Amino acid sequence: MRFISFSGVDGSGKSTQLQLLKTKLEQTGKKVAYFHAVEFSLANKIARLFHNQKTFQPGHEKATTNASWLMVVLREKFLFIDMLRFYYLLRRLQKDGYQYLLADRSFYDSLVNLSYLSSSAIVKFGMYFLEPLLPRADIAFYFDIAPEAIMAREHAPEQGIEYLRAKHALFQKKLSDWKLISIDANKEKEIIFQEIIQIIKP
Repeated sequence: MRFISFSGVDGSGKSTQLQLLKTKLEQTGKKVAYFHAVEFSLANKIARLFHNQKTFQPGHEKATTNASWLMVVLREKFLFIDMLRFYYLLRRLQKDGYQYLLADRSFYDSLVNLSYLSSSAIVKFGMYFLEPLLPRADIAFYFDIAPEAIMAREHAPEQGIEYLRAKHALFQKKLSDWKLISIDANKEKEIIFQEIIQIIKP
């Protein structure tokens, strides 16, 4: 089974390209599983429960832009549990005969989110031990687009330009370490999709 992840800041076009790829693969008879890191996260499941949010809608989730060091430490612990749950999910999907797992955001995005929220040395020390446990995608795409271009769109993220700039910078620092394939997300979606297909060669 091939695990393909789509990462990037809010509004970079990840979900659009994932759905195009999912449709393409299914049309060729492939068995495709879908994964969304925010939906899968135990911490976010609990948060939705407290807010009486019964359903999850990708692209409509409210991003956390600040948190106390204690809340970040708790998210860090939940992330470790999520990683273990994910490895179990991979085994189950392989057993069920899935050929592709497409991830709309992945644990790369989760670590970037934690880095954005944390200023505590304790949290950063904990993340140092989490990073080697990251479930690595077979192909990991990063959608690279300037925050200013995202904010100029009709439906700009409510978090604002500084939030996007900070997360964009954190991703840039990890492109090489995580072997993310950078995609120019400023291009037309059809052109981007053809680039992705050429890389994947399904």
